Amino acid sequence: MKLRWIAALGAVPALHSAYAAVYLSTEQAQRAAFPAATAFVPAEGDAERPALAVWEARDATQRLGWLLVDRVIGRTEEITYALALDAAGTVLSLEVLEYRETHGGEIRLPAWRKQFVGRSAAHPPQFGSDIKNIVGATLSCRHVSDGVAALLQFHARRLASR
Repeated sequence: MKLRWIAALGAVPALHSAYAAVYLSTEQAQRAAFPAATAFVPAEGDAERPALAVWEARDATQRLGWLLVDRVIGRTEEITYALALDAAGTVLSLEVLEYRETHGGEIRLPAWRKQFVGRSAAHPPQFGSDIKNIVGATLSCRHVSDGVAALLQFHARRLASR
């Protein structure tokens, strides 16, 4: 009887970790967002968002934009995402790098992520009005939308003047 109980306990972590999925690395997200970049220079993050990592994308002569990698809580687990901004702070793309929730992975779908393209601090995403919900992923959709809005404000406060 004890052997069965131990075997059952050993299966639990494997079952839970089966839901975590890594879709892109940071380097892959950098290259996808800025294929012409010759360098990604780390930049200072934000003390209020310790998980935030920021890179300036450059070619030989100019800044192409910024790649910001951050994490938000979906329902109960973290979602790691990359936001690509042009030099003026307009969203070029949004990529989900890691998704750990058991439901709601549809936020990775291009049609949902495309809603963020063209947004800026002056016109941030508004969940429920211009950013549509995905049934079964409401909290993930809301929290990623809020995270993107916060990163656009961070750009306006800290990166736009560089």
